[in-house]
Amino acid sequence: MFSRNKSAPSAAADAVAQAAEIEQSGAIGKGRPTPKRSQAEAANKRPLVPADRRAAARDARAKQKENRAKAYAGMQRGEERFLPARDRGAQRRYIRDYVDARWNLGEFFLPVAFGFILANFVVLQFGEVAAFIVLVALYVIVLVAIADAVILWFRLKRKLIEKFGTLEKGTAMYAVMRAFQLRRSRIPRPTHKSHGVWPE
Repeated sequence: MFSRNKSAPSAAADAVAQAAEIEQSGAIGKGRPTPKRSQAEAANKRPLVPADRRAAARDARAKQKENRAKAYAGMQRGEERFLPARDRGAQRRYIRDYVDARWNLGEFFLPVAFGFILANFVVLQFGEVAAFIVLVALYVIVLVAIADAVILWFRLKRKLIEKFGTLEKGTAMYAVMRAFQLRRSRIPRPTHKSHGVWPE
């Protein structure tokens, strides 16, 4: 009644041995013999130092150069993920589109100022009075460009409040600085090739 069945352990051992033989023969499972531990460890080993360090460094530099070129192209196109923090956000994009749609006197300031500097060297030959006139004309252009930038900001400020309800910090300086840049040198690039296309 309380005696143990001595045949049970031996039967279990026979079943385990039989399963091992079947697995080794490839009849079941993954269809191939299980590799030895030493073979598996050798397959997983990877060299910590590349065989050709110069080639590896050259490939790394080429990859970095490619990534930088890709990021710069994305920044020029105005893709959000490539933009620096100061250019990100819907409000900054609206400012860029508004400034780019407008004819700004500031965008002509640099070439005009350079022309006045050259003219100043020329008129010096005709006396100090002529040079003074050129200098006064240059200051007049500066004041007119500043006045135009002030008008730009007050109009843009009203648009931003109507659309977004609030103003982000630094928006005035951001708009004015972009207005004083040459259109072709602006980054991100203007969305439209010509003026007059206003943001919605």
